[in-house]
Amino acid sequence: MAARSKRLIHFALVVAALLIGAAEPATQTRQARRIISLVPALTEMLFAVGAGPQVVAVSSYDEFPPEVKSLPQVGALLDPDMERILSLRPDLVVIYGSQTDLQTQLGRAGIRVYNYRHAGLEGILNTLRDLGAAVGHATEGERLAREIRSTLDRLRARVQGRPKPRVLLVFERDPASLRGVFVSGGFGFLDDMLQIAGGVNVFADVKRESVQPSVETILARAPDVILEVRATGLLAATDVADARRVWGTLASIPAVRNGRIHILNGEHLVVPGPRVAQGAEGFARALHPDAFK
Repeated sequence: MAARSKRLIHFALVVAALLIGAAEPATQTRQARRIISLVPALTEMLFAVGAGPQVVAVSSYDEFPPEVKSLPQVGALLDPDMERILSLRPDLVVIYGSQTDLQTQLGRAGIRVYNYRHAGLEGILNTLRDLGAAVGHATEGERLAREIRSTLDRLRARVQGRPKPRVLLVFERDPASLRGVFVSGGFGFLDDMLQIAGGVNVFADVKRESVQPSVETILARAPDVILEVRATGLLAATDVADARRVWGTLASIPAVRNGRIHILNGEHLVVPGPRVAQGAEGFARALHPDAFK
């Protein structure tokens, strides 16, 4: 039951990251000294730009970097603990754009808000710059954004000219079945990562971040590769073979027929934070292993 609860929470956070639009900078420019982050992706960014010592609390689902595990937890997307937040005397709280009630409460308390609305990879880079500036680390944010872009450009060049397989990019399904399948549509950071990695999304024509296709639709799309991504801890290494076997019922799909089903574990694959270049490389290594020999 605990594992299923964690899986459902993870799914809610991934979908929230996919469905929310672009980051809005904090309304003032004074440096924040006591930061609370309710957004795991932005918690990673804060530590990556050197603002870790300014973070005094995080969400209930923050796990990276390891330092966050020693910080107080104040709820998350659906259950922010306003009383706990106020008791920690923050001067900046990082929230999801959908947390309008929380934003109103924080505004009444005179607490500055960084309103997070994620889009695609460009949105991630822009957020790094904006957030860095908002917390007094503008130089570090700009430098990290440049480094990520440079890494992605090198990765794109590495797979350039190779045949581009048609990919079904799965980020959620019910355990041991093909029910509740959610895949990347042709918009958002997962689709951007897939393109850089040298793949073509079989749902590129559906301009949404997530799609819930039927089995019949998956059969009709006939992907060359099935790329299934899960956060660390949600799928043990010993279960990977079982996860592949689930797709065996769709034997007519080229990906199944040719054994091109890849099950990838790691939060860097699904979190729109500073590790996106690492995630894109994970996609590329699965799709074009010869490019990395």
